[in-house]
Amino acid sequence: MPLTPLHELIPVLQVAIGPVILISGVGLLLLTLTNRYGRTIDRSRQLVREQRECAEADRQRLAGQVEILYRRARLIRLSILLSGVSALLASVLIIVLFLTALWKLEVGLVISLLFIACMVSLSGSLVAFIRDINLSLGALKLEVDYEKPAV
Repeated sequence: MPLTPLHELIPVLQVAIGPVILISGVGLLLLTLTNRYGRTIDRSRQLVREQRECAEADRQRLAGQVEILYRRARLIRLSILLSGVSALLASVLIIVLFLTALWKLEVGLVISLLFIACMVSLSGSLVAFIRDINLSLGALKLEVDYEKPAV
């Protein structure tokens, strides 16, 4: 196998910087999502404990809150999964870029499909994240409406 000269690898390194930056950004998104996921799970456990010890009237309200938190946790889990797949695809993309440069292959379609799949996965993750944000606002509205004094 012939060695690839350095002057041919430098452009590949330059092209690979984009996916590396994408992996870094997705890592920050994953950090945010895992923190939200942990808080959602902790809050659910707290509400379930409160639900066991409260009066029947409050039990209904808390059950509604727990249901919303469960739906949110599922959305966040989906978002984490899709973000992880996006980072994985970006990593595979970098590997394919280097292998095509080393072996002088023409696999533009594979590279394009990997990039598109990476972006679709990231987009799906962000859509799930936005849905979680909307659900959390809905849960807050339920709580605020419950706490309003009757006029």
